[in-house]
Amino acid sequence: MTSAPKYALFFDHHTMPSCPDVGANFDADAFAEQVKQAGVDYLGFHARDNMGMAYYDTKIGTRHPSLKFDLFGRLAEACAKRGIALSAYFNAGLSDEEAHRHREWAVVSPDGRLYREGFDRYFEPFTDQAAFNRRMCYNSGYGDHLIAMIEEVARRYAVAGFFIDCFAPHPCIGIECMREMKANGVDWRDERQELAFARFSRDRLMNRIAGAVKAIKPEALLYFNGVEYGSQSAAGTYLECECLPTGAWGYEVLPVRARYMRTLGKPVINMTGRFHMAWGDFGGIRKPAGVKYDCVYGLANGMRPNIGCHAHPRGDINRAVFQLVREVYGDLRRFEPWYDGAVPVVDLAVVTPTGCLDPSESASVRGATRLLCELRQQFDVVDLQSAWDSYRMLVLPDDVRLDDEVGRRIRKHLDAGKPILASGHSGMDLEGTTFVNPEWGVSYRGECPFHPAYMAVEPAWADGLPDMPMALYGKCLEIEAQAGVEVAARIVAPYYNANWDGEHGLCYTPPDQVTAWPAAVTTGQVAHLASPLFESYYNAAPPFHRELVAKLLQRLFPEPLITNDNLPSFARVMVTSQPGKMLVHILSYLPEKRGRAMQIIEEPIELRDVSFRLRVGDARVEQVYAAPDRTPLAHERDGDYIRIHVPQVNGYGVAVATVAEAGRKALPC
Repeated sequence: MTSAPKYALFFDHHTMPSCPDVGANFDADAFAEQVKQAGVDYLGFHARDNMGMAYYDTKIGTRHPSLKFDLFGRLAEACAKRGIALSAYFNAGLSDEEAHRHREWAVVSPDGRLYREGFDRYFEPFTDQAAFNRRMCYNSGYGDHLIAMIEEVARRYAVAGFFIDCFAPHPCIGIECMREMKANGVDWRDERQELAFARFSRDRLMNRIAGAVKAIKPEALLYFNGVEYGSQSAAGTYLECECLPTGAWGYEVLPVRARYMRTLGKPVINMTGRFHMAWGDFGGIRKPAGVKYDCVYGLANGMRPNIGCHAHPRGDINRAVFQLVREVYGDLRRFEPWYDGAVPVVDLAVVTPTGCLDPSESASVRGATRLLCELRQQFDVVDLQSAWDSYRMLVLPDDVRLDDEVGRRIRKHLDAGKPILASGHSGMDLEGTTFVNPEWGVSYRGECPFHPAYMAVEPAWADGLPDMPMALYGKCLEIEAQAGVEVAARIVAPYYNANWDGEHGLCYTPPDQVTAWPAAVTTGQVAHLASPLFESYYNAAPPFHRELVAKLLQRLFPEPLITNDNLPSFARVMVTSQPGKMLVHILSYLPEKRGRAMQIIEEPIELRDVSFRLRVGDARVEQVYAAPDRTPLAHERDGDYIRIHVPQVNGYGVAVATVAEAGRKALPC
């Protein structure tokens, strides 16, 4: 398969060795027909699971003891007959049965244990010896064994790709790892060096697997789940964004990963799931609106959808799940002409902090992403190695420190006349002693002594903000504004810090006096916030923080791609383009917290009579309509913008503006 799939379906098939009737009811043709009828062109299915159980006639590994036939082989034949590409799943980091039989293949943890303790995945705690408690050592004989099984499947079956799962770096002090660490001068007592060696070992095995697969099937799709996205740039052929919002991920991860992964130069698949809670929740199923939200969010960011499920070990067909997939994918296919070949259109880039391997793990990046989404800004999330030249503005949330090379690139951005919004320690050197570029317009004087700290907005910036000292909800810096720099807000000290004075707990800490220390400044090209405002927004989401940022953006960047007239804050707007078209995706859904921890989307939210402005420059707009029915939409010219009126959005809608070819040079790119 030379191209990425358009509509994927993924089945977990992790099955305990004690399960008595694996495959007893499995009808490969009936199963594959359900897949076909759901509109799926790419199916992920297990060749070997995280228990170490194989589902094909292996001469190398361990076929599940109750499986009486070549289940994976029959499925491969049934899929080939229907034109469905099949991806073979292998778990690399976990193989419980094989570690049980080959203790010498298991990771020896730095504390000397072979087994991990049990843990609660989402129900009550398992027994002490839980699933997932045996990790595999990549430098043991297991590495050769895993590659041999993957080669076995690649040679024997019509597979289009491989999904290699749980490929995390596992620090190990087994004999193979220990000897190699000593031979290469790695201090195995140093946790950082030990982890770096584990990552090196993982990546080396990954590259061996990629070489083995490509030698047999040069066009196979390859993804290594658990490997940092940038680290598999050579070995992998595409990327999968695993994100089950009702599981451990939540609804804050996909917005970050979508905007980051789409910049990495590979096709991206957006893997959500049908489960009410997490992987392996056999009896849980989500409402179609929740699954559709995940899928259209990905599609509006250039990612193709993948819905995850768990196959019943007996082979029973879960008709409710297939009905869910048919409904969601059938709805999405109506918009396919506007998805095919569409690319995201952006203005800004959010830069991730130093050392952040997965941007979605950063609270400041999550906060910046949510805040900018609420302001309808169109942006990518980039790391410190990404190319920045195409972005009109950079946002540096909270702790983006600058070494010499990053400082040089920031200087190039500023010399091009482009603006920057920064907060907290962003823009400082690695030691946190000074701001690197004089354009920041501030000097560092130390950490702010106030806890909590408040801010008072200057009169010129006060319109629309509360007329009161507003909490900053984070540890601020003391910065001093240089001559000519405009102070937008100042820090307000409390009467006293939250503390224990020996007699009383000082928990009531009202604001007292406005200080001379700025809370927000702007030079016209750079705006800096003294607090870690984006992490604070992720933790507490105070609307007045968002409104202050909106005012700073209006000063720095007055012509964004989208401006909002009357869309509610929970609605999301994303822009993509096709030749001669600009497409505005509007999502109107609201995850609701229910009970102790669950966030649920059960139905869409209908919007009526909404309008927004889309920047088109001097391009001549020929028509504006709503996909997929091509219903004309009212619109009028407003300078470099067109204002578009949409009478109704029932959860999801796409407004399409077609532009004359002659004017397309003025469109954002």
